[in-house]
Amino acid sequence: MNILFLTQYFPPEVGAPQNRIFEFAKRLKDNGHDITVLTAMPNYPKGEIYEGYKGKSFLVEDMDGIEVVRTSIYATKSKGFVKRLLNYFSFTFSSVFQGLKHIKKPIDVVITESPPLFLGWSGYVISKRLRAKYVFNISDLWPESAVKLGVLNNKLFIALSTYLEEFCYRKADIITGQTRGIVDNISGRGFKDKTYLVTNGVDTKLFGKDKANFEFIRENNLEGKFIAGYAGIHGIAQGLEVIIKAADILKDYKDIVFVFVGDGPEKQKLIEMKEDLNLKNVLFLPVQPKKNMPGIVACFDCAIVPLKKLDLFKGALPSKMFETLASKVPIVLSVEGEAKEFIENANGGICVEPENEKEIAQAVLKLYKEPELKKQLGEDGRKYIEENYDRDKITRRFEDILKRHGK
Repeated sequence: MNILFLTQYFPPEVGAPQNRIFEFAKRLKDNGHDITVLTAMPNYPKGEIYEGYKGKSFLVEDMDGIEVVRTSIYATKSKGFVKRLLNYFSFTFSSVFQGLKHIKKPIDVVITESPPLFLGWSGYVISKRLRAKYVFNISDLWPESAVKLGVLNNKLFIALSTYLEEFCYRKADIITGQTRGIVDNISGRGFKDKTYLVTNGVDTKLFGKDKANFEFIRENNLEGKFIAGYAGIHGIAQGLEVIIKAADILKDYKDIVFVFVGDGPEKQKLIEMKEDLNLKNVLFLPVQPKKNMPGIVACFDCAIVPLKKLDLFKGALPSKMFETLASKVPIVLSVEGEAKEFIENANGGICVEPENEKEIAQAVLKLYKEPELKKQLGEDGRKYIEENYDRDKITRRFEDILKRHGK
């Protein structure tokens, strides 16, 4: 089967969508499918084109035997609404008007990644031109999430976005959602017969406590420290201020260090917050290459996974949870709903109220004081991931869905 992935985000960018799509594509290739990826010039999350790609409007490259077709994008560091739209729309159109010219082989299936929602239109047009099945994969409900986060409040634009969302659902041959909450939401709108749960997962061979990178510990003066880590995007949805506040509560525990790994639009604000509080127990580190992450995550004594306290996130399942549990690292989860149920089923951590720094601090302190509990939660979490969220099993499940719909 010839499969085309359409996504704005892809390696060498680092992040959950980039990693998930690349790993998914690799497994489909290993299972005998021919894979092409149509994506943008890498620019996320800093908002500038990466070295080696600057000045190029089009490029074809090979990544682990996968043909990657890259087209132009308007990269911006601005958080402004208009410039963010230009960022999205530039690739929405370049993927169609540039990318299609260079897809020479027959394509059976076009898998389109949303967000950004606007790419749903591109996926539909491309699938029609190539006479291929149109699969619309949803990792975040849009525009609903943007409205509830306060990022989108223009009534006309909300109405247009909602129309586009429904249009993509109607036109898709298959809709896949990453969480049960997403799938239930879409199924409830009349699309139950073609909507499926295809969760994120993890390569269990890549993650584990035995992968710990002790060089990372030495380089950052973390020897003998209890590391409460956060690795991922520093964005609005995560509400990472709560971790800084928890660090302030525990500042007298000299052996506990809160380590942030990554980047994002809220990072500078968090750094300023740390400095205003004069915290010595908070360390910010830059984005790390994907290959370094198993070794870094395995160094954590616990990982903190927060989201803002919104009904929207009751259906969220942050992808970092899979890699963290696979590393035998317990999670302090500050999320309600589906993610909480996941951690409880896995017995892989401690669940606390979202945006509650006191409960986060108490959970971190409990794991610090009870090493046997920390070890048991880590062991149980790893076992649960092995049984339920191995990427190979998830890929085979997706192939079965394609077969069911005639591909």
